[in-house]
Amino acid sequence: MPDFAIIEAIMDLYDELKSRGLVYQVSNEESVKKLLNIKGASFYAGFDPSAESLQAGNLLIIITMKRLERAGLKPIVLVGGATGLIGDPSFKDKERVLKTEEDVEKNVGAIKNQLSRFFDFDKTAILANNYDWFKNYSFINFIRDIGKKFTISEMIAKEAVKSRMETGISFTEFSYALIQAYDFLQINEKYGCELEIGGSDQWGNITAGIELARKTKTKAKEVFGLTLPLVISADGKKFGKSEGNAVWLDANLTSPYHFYQFWINADDKDVIKFLKYYTFLSLEEIKTLENSTTNAPEKREAQKALAKEVTTFVHGEESFKNAEKISENLFGGKIKDLSESDLKQIFTDSSVVKLEKMDDVNISDFLVSAKVVDSKRQAREDVQNKAIEINGEKITEVDHIVSQKDFLFGQYLIAKRGKRDYKFISL
Repeated sequence: MPDFAIIEAIMDLYDELKSRGLVYQVSNEESVKKLLNIKGASFYAGFDPSAESLQAGNLLIIITMKRLERAGLKPIVLVGGATGLIGDPSFKDKERVLKTEEDVEKNVGAIKNQLSRFFDFDKTAILANNYDWFKNYSFINFIRDIGKKFTISEMIAKEAVKSRMETGISFTEFSYALIQAYDFLQINEKYGCELEIGGSDQWGNITAGIELARKTKTKAKEVFGLTLPLVISADGKKFGKSEGNAVWLDANLTSPYHFYQFWINADDKDVIKFLKYYTFLSLEEIKTLENSTTNAPEKREAQKALAKEVTTFVHGEESFKNAEKISENLFGGKIKDLSESDLKQIFTDSSVVKLEKMDDVNISDFLVSAKVVDSKRQAREDVQNKAIEINGEKITEVDHIVSQKDFLFGQYLIAKRGKRDYKFISL
């Protein structure tokens, strides 16, 4: 067994999390380390229903929860039916728009279904909704019971509030940390849970829960918190966005093909970090991929492994294989081998150019109207230089006519300019 594998084999769970770069803040390192080594110990993380689907930004929490579950711990997944009605101010520079109860209830249902793909709530995991303990809790009682435990100076010191003092923060969002703190207390009392994990933006909310448990005269044991790092890509952008659009876990919002593309296009500077964060590959396997990235970056073996592991985890092996096949056909020039369902996956993207109608038209006029080029002159030059392809076929004549029959299945056309510039045009 290689030295690296021996070290990993004797590494405890907390040390593995640290080796993967997953520990950002921890309230009591020694206690958390011991807790993570107790088989059957529970931990929880929360998901607010701010949209109809979770997105790639939520994946780090989900996969870390699965990592802990695989090590023998019991995950408690909290969906914020109550907190979703308030809005978390953490790292937001302005007030959130309040959602209606109907929207939150709809989102809660959708997110519960989504989370059930990753967790077995009948056997190995617990699903909770904080609306259950807030719906009959009066404002007067909450302010007396919970509000009395916190001072204004404590609240203002929290980064989520401090950062908004100049631009303004409503009492509604100011109170958010108290609500999440009460969640921790409830989950501790109901399930004996002693650990909350979350993103680094949740540190203020998590520590509020730790303080509330300490100050409350109940049977609650000491509780702890651990946060994961905020993921920033090599270009400085917040992780989970693709061309400014969210990368959703719902296949109807981000197709498995586009999801796969998001991961396979990871920068060489990010890919090893992402493999440690988002996959269950061993550190030894990741080290081998790191060597490949250093010695033969053009093979993109690390990116291929990342895209395979994450797409399979979220959408299943069949969807991964199909996304891989679509990519090979699209970028290999075999566009006419794509099925209608394959094309539908490709064309579920905001960058698609939609034409109202399609008459027989000269290639130069078509390329301009489809926003492939900016001018007819450029279009003619590109055709003469054999730089234009329509559905995988090179166009060489400047008088070439494009018609509706060129649209695959009467709806889809893929134009390629040069080696990498693809345009997706639909009717």
